[in-house]
Amino acid sequence: MKRRILSTASVLAVGALALTSCAGAAGTADDGGAEGRTPLTVSVWNYEGTPEFAALFDAYEAANPDIDIQPVDILADNYAEKVTTMLAGGDDTDVLTMKNVIDYSRFANRGQLEDISDVVADLPGDELAGLDAFELDGAYYAAPYRQDFWLLYYNKDLFDAAGVDYPEDMTWEEYEQVAEKIAAETDADGTYQHVWRSLVHSTAAAQSGGDLIGGDYGFLKDRYETALNLQDAGASLAWSTATSQQTGYGSMFETEKAAMVPMGTWYIAALLKAQNDGVADFDWGLAAMPQLESGGEVTTFGSPTSFAVNGNAAHSQEAREFIAWAAGEEGAAAIAEIGVVPALRTDAITEAYFGIDGMPGDDGSAAAFSPDVSALEMPVSELSSDVDQILTEEHQLIMSGEKSVDAGIADMEKRVKNEVLD
Repeated sequence: MKRRILSTASVLAVGALALTSCAGAAGTADDGGAEGRTPLTVSVWNYEGTPEFAALFDAYEAANPDIDIQPVDILADNYAEKVTTMLAGGDDTDVLTMKNVIDYSRFANRGQLEDISDVVADLPGDELAGLDAFELDGAYYAAPYRQDFWLLYYNKDLFDAAGVDYPEDMTWEEYEQVAEKIAAETDADGTYQHVWRSLVHSTAAAQSGGDLIGGDYGFLKDRYETALNLQDAGASLAWSTATSQQTGYGSMFETEKAAMVPMGTWYIAALLKAQNDGVADFDWGLAAMPQLESGGEVTTFGSPTSFAVNGNAAHSQEAREFIAWAAGEEGAAAIAEIGVVPALRTDAITEAYFGIDGMPGDDGSAAAFSPDVSALEMPVSELSSDVDQILTEEHQLIMSGEKSVDAGIADMEKRVKNEVLD
């Protein structure tokens, strides 16, 4: 379906013009929808490369032919910054996609989002993963439509070549051993640890009960030692190399340069596409993230993605109706069909998800899709953004070898307490 896509430049220009000409009314990004339909503007990132948006918008328009959805497309890397600028300028885009709970918390606490608690009250809350993350003082300002969490992707062909059993109920110690054996027995790295700090920090926090906002970070030490041991043993690409070469986790896995990749469920859709395009030509499976001990609960981490109503929306009621639909069964079915994990998790939705052509059909992969606990990647707090900046800077120094693990953790604690908490 051909769709009109708005740029942030045009939206910001209209908002700025409206602010200078009519105090209190920012004006609409677009004055009319196609063929007399009501326009509904929705901020998105990388529209062409993020197929969930088109899947949702096409399905919603089919069910609501009086609505003309107009995406406001923003570069993914600049998304939070651009939305911040838009809101500060009085922009009236109707629906704002919340890429993570840190941004959500910031915008909600600034009073820039509508209270949609009445919309959330009508949703099946018990089946909507990640909903709790959006409660702020008893109110909701967004509703999740997808819920990603981290698991382990593995290449069955490389495991077979190395004579290693497929991963099942694996501990971090076993993960290191398996990665080193595959690296020794094949031409591939045993695993690929992406450069994001969440792989170390959020995993450690989720599985040890650590608090990433609290200012005490001793719980990170074991996971840092795992990451550094793997690269020192030649079982994983060095963090500095991956950073300088801007290595993508997809390219490492799809070209069989790495036998395992811990990554979020959002990668499933891209991997299926690579498989269909003939880029990834091997048998693969899913396993739970490695755990501290075997035989217990499976704990991982993740983050919901949500829609919110701009506090200055031009079409508030239509925006609320779209969010209720996207978070419900019809929205969940629309994105499950293309391999994106919806927030609404029912048996029927999960069955449809694993019925997609190319999805692994083994029991282990299905089990990995249902972890016992999926903790938030970062707690929702007005302090989250400032703490995130400090932890990211210190993480880079540790992984590049410019600081020892102990020195880096000590500096995280000192800086968070002095610069944020005190």
